Amino acid sequence: MSATESMSEMNSIMRKWVTAGILSLQATLSQAADLPNPVTHSAFPEFAFSTFLLGRDLFYDPILSGNRNIACATCHHAVLGSGDGTALGIGEGGVGLGPNRHAEPGTPARAHVPRNAPALFNLGASEFTTLFHDGRVMRDPAARMGHAMPEGRALERPVPLTLAAQALLPILSPEEMAGAPGENDIADAVARDEIRGLNGAWQMLAERVEAVPEYRRRFNAIIGPDEPIHITDIATAIAAFISYEFRSTDSPFDAWLAGRRNALTPPQRRGAELFYGKAQCSSCHAGPFQTDHAFHAIGMPQIGPGKDYDVPGADRGRAAVTGDDSDAYHFRTPSLRNVALTAPYGHAGVYATLDQVIRHHLDPLAALDRFDPASVQLPALDGPGMVPATGSDKSEIERIKAAAEIDLPPLAEAEIDALIAFLDALTDPNAVIGRLGAPGSVPSGLPVDQMTLH
Repeated sequence: MSATESMSEMNSIMRKWVTAGILSLQATLSQAADLPNPVTHSAFPEFAFSTFLLGRDLFYDPILSGNRNIACATCHHAVLGSGDGTALGIGEGGVGLGPNRHAEPGTPARAHVPRNAPALFNLGASEFTTLFHDGRVMRDPAARMGHAMPEGRALERPVPLTLAAQALLPILSPEEMAGAPGENDIADAVARDEIRGLNGAWQMLAERVEAVPEYRRRFNAIIGPDEPIHITDIATAIAAFISYEFRSTDSPFDAWLAGRRNALTPPQRRGAELFYGKAQCSSCHAGPFQTDHAFHAIGMPQIGPGKDYDVPGADRGRAAVTGDDSDAYHFRTPSLRNVALTAPYGHAGVYATLDQVIRHHLDPLAALDRFDPASVQLPALDGPGMVPATGSDKSEIERIKAAAEIDLPPLAEAEIDALIAFLDALTDPNAVIGRLGAPGSVPSGLPVDQMTLH
């Protein structure tokens, strides 16, 4: 046998050995659940690159906030895991970024944003048709323009992505971007519940963008020079950018699914076996993005102002949208892509580490009993610094407990460590910097929030 033939035979044996190893592990995992297929480009909609660039500028431009002082990127920055790095952040009325953000001295004290800023990774994929922690934006063929929206905020025109429908709501939130009544015309319109139509808040924001010549020129190529810019045009461009910038499909787990046997370390492979087997994580964190897009009550602690306007400090989750008491304290299953980068965790951001949140899943009732809300530090509302969070009273904690429906088998310490190792394998190494990053300037000329890694 020649050297060439010998090398060819050896390569053939190696390929068979690698394939057998992959199939063996896949077979082990498949005993409990089906592994997801590798994510392909077809999972995401296509847009012109010029639309991505336009959406990037709008995403980073404070022009869409009532007081022109906060942008989408302020609470969803690439270098902060597409969130803001805090349990409950400060939107309107704050200065700075991430954990350093605080209320601007001399301004009226604002409430903390009621829920943790969710990560944006892969939300532009076509399968994401339910958004927000409580699912108050959902694709629904029976709803106006194909999407169910909160009362008074029905879409005026169809949008190609649920993510675009979602983008229309933070700009109306007094705590997030609109500001308080008396401060600007957008906040005043929101306070009057004038959202849609020619004199509504959405139209006023669209006219702001229309008045910037550079934006008008760039929209010409998308909607034509004679068509006025509509708020859904703006939202679609932002959604397109998010879909491109925060697309995250190049993790070690993706490489392993595509056939690279050594893409996962031994601890990560053990964690994958647990995730798709004994630990039952994939019963909710299923599919290519590790989410079933459904709502579950897992007894997460509550801090901050909450979203239940009848009970201060409470958050009944999905029930506030559906009006069904059986949905109380249910929240949407988050995707786990880049989860190692997106702390803190939970709808109120109460857990700072993956170890903490895994242990909560294993025994939520005990976790609720031992949870100390003062252990969570929130940005101060009256200047620089951090303040301890406040939590629910005993009766509310008992209601959260009663709704909890999760029941998982116990895990040994080594198994928890292995699960964390696997969750690390869901990290796309390019995710922390984004594909395009923040622009140096935006067409409005307003300041751009910049943050760099150290």
